[in-house]
Formats: sequence, structure tokens, C-alpha cells
Amino acid sequence: MAVMKFNRPPVANPGSVMSPCAACSVRDLSICGVLDETDLRKMAAIAHNLRFSPHDPIIDEGESANFLFNITGGTVRLYKLLPDGRRQVTGFLTSGDFLGIALNENYAYSAEAVDDVTVCRFVRGKLENLLDELPHLEKRLLGLASNELVQAQDQMVLLGRKTAKEKVVSFLLALSRRQEEVGGVATPVMLPMSRADIADYLGLTTETVSRTFSSLKRSQAIRIEEGGKVALPDFEALETIAEGY
Repeated sequence: MAVMKFNRPPVANPGSVMSPCAACSVRDLSICGVLDETDLRKMAAIAHNLRFSPHDPIIDEGESANFLFNITGGTVRLYKLLPDGRRQVTGFLTSGDFLGIALNENYAYSAEAVDDVTVCRFVRGKLENLLDELPHLEKRLLGLASNELVQAQDQMVLLGRKTAKEKVVSFLLALSRRQEEVGGVATPVMLPMSRADIADYLGLTTETVSRTFSSLKRSQAIRIEEGGKVALPDFEALETIAEGY
């Protein structure tokens, strides 16, 4: 498999090593949420603050898993390339999520920026040394890994047992819940990803996704707003659709 390269080098944010942690709006949501000021200084000392433009690769499937990333802004698309060349999007990560956990020496998936993305990047060996020193940080990281397994199970149900409409509505509700988790509003939902991205995530065609959005709009289950936003006017009705009732 060909290894993708950066379209342009990631750019380090200016400022001292402590300024990103002091100003980080998602600190409490990320692995850093369990750290006090002394521990944060240790974390900041091994962190490199990078930003990526839309479509920039962040990690590539099969390459050495040398880095881990704490996402501090934007949306990241995770995907795998199938043997026939098709792409399966396996998830979307946003502010506060952690990227790069690998069970062996290589990444099992690729990740690229959907929109403008900012991250804290850690050299794996340095972070592992810090985990040995800070067991509460290691516990937090294990919790994030467990959450990934739960999300993978949810994705299997989404792909295998739901209709197109149920899949799209379930996806919108999941995004709404995530927005609330990071301190935002439940509606409208921001959709920085394309219809093709959503189709590859839900196991549908782009045309089916577009038709489903149109159908939901006509039935007034959702409202399409400017700027890639989708308003969810009736959560109870949408939950009923998502569950197939």
C-alpha cells in the first residue's frame, strides 16, 4: 500500500510550552482532564502543537505508530482502504478525542483532517514514560481505549441492522450528543464532513445519503441550514426513527 505524505508540513503554533495547556478549551474533556498543574507542565514539555488543513493526512495505515495525538480543534476522519480500493470510514473524532492508540507497532487505520484541525502530538516513547510516572493518566487513557471498543460495537450494529433512514438519523443524534459533551448545543448539528464521508461511514451510497436527507427534510424531521448545519426540531421523534419504531 502506498504511504500518503503530508500535502504541506504541519505548522507549530507559537507560544511557550505552557500556553497551549493554559488556554486549551477542551482540557477537561481530554486525557489531560485528570492532571493538576504540576502534571500539566510535564505533559506540555513533551507535547508539540500542530495544525492541519482540510484533507491533510495525520496518520497512515500501516506506518509505524510513533506518535499519539490529542485533538484540540476540528474534525478528523478515520478510515481503512479495502483490498478492492474502496474506502471504509470508521469514525470521526473531534475536540477532546485521542488519536493513535495502536495494539502493535503500526497504525491499523488512516486519519486525515476534515476541516482545520489542531492537535497536541506526543512521541509514543515519551508519553509511555510519563504514563509510568502518572498512573492516573494511564487509567484515563485506558478508559479512552475502552470507549473506542464500545464505539466500534455501536458501529457494527449501525452497519448491520439498520435501514438507511435509521442510520442517518442515528448518526445525527450521535453528533448531537457529542456536541453537548464538549459544551456545545444539541441542535443544530454541525456537519463538516461531506455526504460521501457520511456514506462511507454508514455503508451507503452518496446518492442514498442525499435522498435520505431530502426525505427527512420533506417530512420536517430535520431542517437544513446554512453553513453545513442540520437542525433537529424533535428529538423524541428522531429517537423513534433511529430505533426503527
